[in-house]
Amino acid sequence: MSKLKYAYIALFIAFLPWLAFQKVNAQDYYGPQAASEWLTVAEAFKPKLIGQEIHPVGVVKLIPDTSAFQGWKTGPAGTLEDFYSKSFRTQSGTVIDFGAHLTGYYTFTIKESQRVLDGPLRFKLTFAEVPAELSTPFDPYPGTLSRAWLQDETITVMELPATITLPRRMSFRYLKIDLLASPRDFDFKITEMKFSAVSSVNVTPPLLSSKTSAVISKIDAVGLNTLKECMQTIYEDGPKRDRRLWIGDLYLQAMANNYSFKNHDLTKRCLYMIAGLADDKGFLYPNAFETPAPHPQQGAFLFEYSLFFNTTLKEYLAATGDKKTATDLWPVAKQQLENINKHLDQKGLFNAAEAQKEWWLFVDWREGLDKQASLQGIMIFALKETWLLAKELGKEKEVSHIPALISKMTAAARVNLYDKQKGVYVSGPEKQVSYASQAWMVISGVATKAEGQKALKSLVNNKNAVRPGTPYLYHYYVAALIKSGLTQEAKAALEKYWGGMVQKGADTFWEAYDPDNELLSPYNFFPVNSYCHAWSCTPVYFIRKYPEIFQQ
Repeated sequence: MSKLKYAYIALFIAFLPWLAFQKVNAQDYYGPQAASEWLTVAEAFKPKLIGQEIHPVGVVKLIPDTSAFQGWKTGPAGTLEDFYSKSFRTQSGTVIDFGAHLTGYYTFTIKESQRVLDGPLRFKLTFAEVPAELSTPFDPYPGTLSRAWLQDETITVMELPATITLPRRMSFRYLKIDLLASPRDFDFKITEMKFSAVSSVNVTPPLLSSKTSAVISKIDAVGLNTLKECMQTIYEDGPKRDRRLWIGDLYLQAMANNYSFKNHDLTKRCLYMIAGLADDKGFLYPNAFETPAPHPQQGAFLFEYSLFFNTTLKEYLAATGDKKTATDLWPVAKQQLENINKHLDQKGLFNAAEAQKEWWLFVDWREGLDKQASLQGIMIFALKETWLLAKELGKEKEVSHIPALISKMTAAARVNLYDKQKGVYVSGPEKQVSYASQAWMVISGVATKAEGQKALKSLVNNKNAVRPGTPYLYHYYVAALIKSGLTQEAKAALEKYWGGMVQKGADTFWEAYDPDNELLSPYNFFPVNSYCHAWSCTPVYFIRKYPEIFQQ
């Protein structure tokens, strides 16, 4: 064998360890066993669901009303006793009210009342969270999400008597039952309906102060119900849709849980699950599915959600003192910071236009919102929270660059995004003014207290300011008001916004809500919106964390 061949073989052998490392690294950035170990921990903390049998409370009719939410409300239309005793052939289209928003499994019983069933029955069952869902034709479907998210099911019954439980989990308050087909001379009755409502919540939070107003008490109750419905075996973003774990929702749910149900094991489970599904570079997918086995939704990388993993982990540690979990997942938090410099210019200013070419930047469901200033603030906030986490864990040396980067980015924001003449923070080439930009400049600490107060107060009379489209962003607006010392304004904003939903009949808080556009939908069809949504539950957090503001 020639000396050259020996040299090639020796070189190949020398590179074997490097090649092996590359193979492992591509499979699991955090080590060959980390992902499986983290997912094992997540599975170990899977909660048992608590079931409760619920029966309907009445029969209602749909009433058009321009003053009602989305133009529809319900009113009494008979008793359940009459409904169960009469032929259903004469009652097709009946709407049943279960009295509150529920998540779980529907069961109904059908019995013959005249002759023998000599052909199949067919029903259409439509489950709705709000009345307008039952009053709006679903087809032809104009939405941008799957038509199958809408909760209408066609059921064929071949034999009677029959007790039927739908296999699909439903999230609803109202049920409309239509008879689509039946034998001509046959008659029957629906004789019973019940619902197995499920949640992982098994505790009742402490009562609010006796000084709490009726409005705040009701908002808190609806917020708790929203959170409870979304707390299944993971923190779901919505039990109707999308029924999965999103990091941005997780952050807000976990904070609300810290001050209410205190089910910290569920937060722990979700943190380990998200970490265990990281991509081959160690970055986090924005959301994950729990079944049939935990797996991420691969696709667009949602930049700011990856940073909210860090803030969630920091809040979890503060609430529990569980340093083992925080230490286990610290490498994941540290890795999420690696993207921050990618689209910063030399001054430390974020280039949103370039970032959006490869990443999804969210901030809020609001068309036309410029996201540069918001992302600048979110990054600074995440850096500060990660630095606090590092200090708690004794990991400062691993991220020693953070303080200087915070200073650089803060200075860049103050020089380039603050309009001193108008007293507001602007975003993008058009120097857009928005609630989002002011909120994140305040929360991140870029704005001084005086600047924050001036900027936030100016929004009220600025008709051109881009407003929030969802409770998700409104949460951060209220948080900014509190941070800037505008506590009475924060209370008034919470009462007006979430209280507005309560006044319009909400028994859980909605995914999207614009008081001036009740049909607002990020998906081009409001019935497919979620009307019980995780990111909307945060009045619970504010009311219970700041009793001196909200319970007086």
